[in-house]
Amino acid sequence: MGIEKSIFVSPKTFHLTVVMLKLENNESVVKAQNILKSLCSNVRQALKDRPVFIRLRGLDCMNGSLDKTRVLYVPVEEVGHEGRLLNACHVIIDAFENAGFAGKDAKSRLKLHATVMNASYRKDKSKKMDTFDAREIHKEFENKDWGTYLIREAHISQRYKYDPNGYFHCCASLPFPHK
Repeated sequence: MGIEKSIFVSPKTFHLTVVMLKLENNESVVKAQNILKSLCSNVRQALKDRPVFIRLRGLDCMNGSLDKTRVLYVPVEEVGHEGRLLNACHVIIDAFENAGFAGKDAKSRLKLHATVMNASYRKDKSKKMDTFDAREIHKEFENKDWGTYLIREAHISQRYKYDPNGYFHCCASLPFPHK
């Protein structure tokens, strides 16, 4: 079935990706940090200065069929379905698109989700398996309610670099309303 421990996302790095940034040097990282800091009032306005909660429910596969899955994820629903989180994400994406750090189609490609399994994380590359069969896992968890969570902040996180707790190294953060 192609399922092994190494393709599961570590709970320590569980996150929602809003946009992948192209930050090729320290100068671009500093510019991105400043952009994120400058968005504070616009993001708070998009969130109507209120906390935003999400519900994680079900399982789905990214761009493919369940028998040949590359990425298995949990869909994200905003509690209340007001669209505030999506609006805040669009504010963030627009700013990074305008600075040339995100692709021009980043907003249209936004799919808020939490990846739980990814075939590209497979440790044993000699198996040459770039997919796995997710049909049984999907059948068991397709309607699972994984809970409701408060979104406290947005980060610019650095891939492949981790903090002492095992989470991605945070280059900058933007607090969300949470009281």
